[in-house]
Amino acid sequence: MKKLFLLGLLLAGFSSAQAQHVASCCSRPAATEVFAMLATNPEFVSGHDAPLPYEYQGAGQEIEFKTPDGSSGRGFEIKSATPSTKYLLVFQEWWGLNDYIKKEAATYAAEMPGVNVLALDLYDGKVATTADEASQLMQAVKTERAQAIIKGAIAYAGPKAQLATIGWCFGGGWSLQAALLGSKQTTGCVMYYGMPEKDVARLKTLRTDVLGIFADQDKHISPAVVAQFKKDMAAAGKKLTVYSYAADHAFANPSNPKFNKEFAAQAHAKSLAYLRGRFKLKS
Repeated sequence: MKKLFLLGLLLAGFSSAQAQHVASCCSRPAATEVFAMLATNPEFVSGHDAPLPYEYQGAGQEIEFKTPDGSSGRGFEIKSATPSTKYLLVFQEWWGLNDYIKKEAATYAAEMPGVNVLALDLYDGKVATTADEASQLMQAVKTERAQAIIKGAIAYAGPKAQLATIGWCFGGGWSLQAALLGSKQTTGCVMYYGMPEKDVARLKTLRTDVLGIFADQDKHISPAVVAQFKKDMAAAGKKLTVYSYAADHAFANPSNPKFNKEFAAQAHAKSLAYLRGRFKLKS
């Protein structure tokens, strides 16, 4: 009888472990994790040539702030010349918080007086200079750590801060995630060819509309992915404005050989107008 009881316990334990394994295998990965999986795709990796040399020498400073996981986060901040509770959170491409992202942050700071611009470092101080390095860094990002960095930045901005987000590629997806994490403090979100959130229940918690900039020739954040995003946002009852260009992924990055100056300028103008409207800036 004792042997039968022990055997029953073993079988129950095995069944429980199997059920947990199935649940783990079959649970849908987060949108950011789906995008990180692209780093294992040779076509995706080879489609990103190394950034051209560039050194940013403008305004701004490196900062650190506390994160809720007991660590600290990093960022590059350009403060408004006058005290302001308006913050634009900028999210890096898969290369990391390099000088090109600092330049983008500086551009928006100059074009939007009265707004603090904070570019977040989701790689914790690491920057890639080759596609292989970027692939490794992007795969190494843990969702919980990235969320902690974003939450730390939101706390740094303060409970009365009005937040908008913008990001490209890897950062495009995180721009949307930050908008979700910002909850009622979020007033705007711009995402350039980033992986959309696929969970309609999560999208329902958005407190802002979204401006999406995409590329028709992008094989990974493809027109089909964008079409599904439109359906999901509609199902969530949220407004999504999409502009798609006859270009390839990362067309707005001046360090990319596939950079399209005309389309990048058009997309930037739309992003700027959107952000200025959400911050209610005077003309």
